[in-house]
This record gives sequence, structure tokens and C-alpha cells, in this order.
Amino acid sequence: MSVKVDIDGQEGTTGLKILERFEGRNDIEIIRISEEKRKDSAERARLINSADYVFLCLPDEASREAVSFVDNDHVRIIDASTAHRTNPDWAYGFPELSAEHREKITKSNRVAVPGCYASGFASIVYPLVNNGIIPADFPVFAYATSGYSGAGKKAIAVYEGEDKPFEFNSPRQYALSQQHKHLPEMKAVSGLEYTPMFNPIICDYFSGMVVSVPIQTRQLANAVTAEQVHAMYEKHYAGSKMVEVMPLMSMEEQKSFFLASNTLSGVNKLQVFVFGNDEQILLCARLDNLGKGASGAAVQCLNIMMGIDETTGLV
Repeated sequence: MSVKVDIDGQEGTTGLKILERFEGRNDIEIIRISEEKRKDSAERARLINSADYVFLCLPDEASREAVSFVDNDHVRIIDASTAHRTNPDWAYGFPELSAEHREKITKSNRVAVPGCYASGFASIVYPLVNNGIIPADFPVFAYATSGYSGAGKKAIAVYEGEDKPFEFNSPRQYALSQQHKHLPEMKAVSGLEYTPMFNPIICDYFSGMVVSVPIQTRQLANAVTAEQVHAMYEKHYAGSKMVEVMPLMSMEEQKSFFLASNTLSGVNKLQVFVFGNDEQILLCARLDNLGKGASGAAVQCLNIMMGIDETTGLV
């Protein structure tokens, strides 16, 4: 028996990727809106209320509007926008963070899919706070490199166009005002008291990202080694199908290692790395911003809500 799925915003990058991940599945019946009625509120509302599950791949205000269309207790919403990620009434769609996160996704009719940067950040920082390695008031800094696919259709067209500006050949830092839209969830979900500093960098490749968080251990009340931090992550993510804690490298191995950001492009996994030494520990999360950081996470949440193998339809 199939379930009816509506993707509101299916013509965007995330919506198209979700559709791609449903190819070959006979347990999903896609409800499609006609091109001329894509912005017809009445038609959108009708389709939303006729579905079992609705993916919202929309700007924040449009997502809030779509949720207001729901007039029954049957429809289950999976929102890929920023609109509801810090709303305590919504489940946060990162099941590997804790058993409580997974349980809430399973039971909830409202699930907010994490942001791509926030996914990498929370995968590193939530366990640090939850396991008492850093206090909630620790001054956290993060930086990240990402492909351009997460920047939206217009930016993708510029990067892939013949008239690409010279500066687009170089990595570009942005959100320099420290007001990136993912910061509220990065703080809230990770259990931090203060907003972290965040330095995202967009680069000239399509997809994939690395989020990095450096820790100066002299700032910690209780001494901790890189090996102890690595062991904590292995325990925290034990049994996970989509989060993998990578082996701890020796100092010699680290000296010659390059951490590429596009390795997991097209793959719905997240890798956690521990680098550095006992005085300066560098923590990194590598993922596909379109996979575990967006459409893949959304489909994973759907699978969990349906009570089937969470990896169904995912690479």
C-alpha cells in the first residue's frame, strides 16, 4: 500500500532531489500540481490536505503559509525551510543526535529538516555538550567550506554560466555580519547558551561540505585528549547507519592528509573526524549539503515516520 506525498516547491533544488530519491519506489504516490496552479493558494491547500505526507521546499514565509492550510489531523509535514527548526513543538529531523530526537520524529506530525551547515555543526557540538566535554557557555567558533548548489537557482546559474565573474573562481567568505540564518538552530539544537561565531565559505564546486570546530583544550575545566573525544563520538554514534566516525589518524598520517569537501557529493552520509593533538583538537563533519544536509535528511525522516528502513531510497 502506497502513501500519498505532496512536495510543495518541487521545482526547486531540494524538491527535485527529493523526487529523484523517490524514483523506483512503489510505496510512494506523488501528488503533482499543474504548472499554471503552482502559486494558487486554494489548489495548494487542496493538495496538502489530500496527502498523507507533505514536504515543504519553500522560503520561510511560504512554508508558514503552507502549514496554515492544514485543516485536519492526518497530514504530516516535513519542512525543509528554516521556519520551524527552533520551534519546540516540531521535531528536529536529525535522528542520530539522540534517542529522544528519533522518538520525536517517529511520533510527530511536524518535522523540521536541519539546515546543511547546522547538520554538520550539531553533529559535532551536540555530543560535546551532551557528554559534558564542553560547557553550554563555551565560546564556540566554526568555519565551513561548501559547494555552490545550496545557494539557490540564481547563484547556480551564475556559477555555471559563461559570464561567471572572476571572483567566483575563488572561495568566498560570506555572512560576515554573523547573522547567518542557520545560527539560531546551531545554538538551540546544540544546547549552547551563546550564539557561536560562524564563518561559511562558498566554493566553485557543485556540492559537498565540511564544517569544522576547533577546540583549545586549555579553555576546558576538565582536561580531555583527542583520543577521549574520538571515543566519545564512537560511543555516541554507535549503530548509526548514516553517521560514521572516521578512524583516528596518527600525527604522521595527519601531516600528509587533505580533507576534501566534495567527497560525499551524492551520498546521504555524514562523517565525523577528530584531528590535531591533546592541546588543539580540530573536529570536522563532512556531508553532502544536498544529501544528509537537505533532501536526503528529509527522505530519511519520512522513512522513519512511515516505520520503514530509514535508508530506503538513499545511497
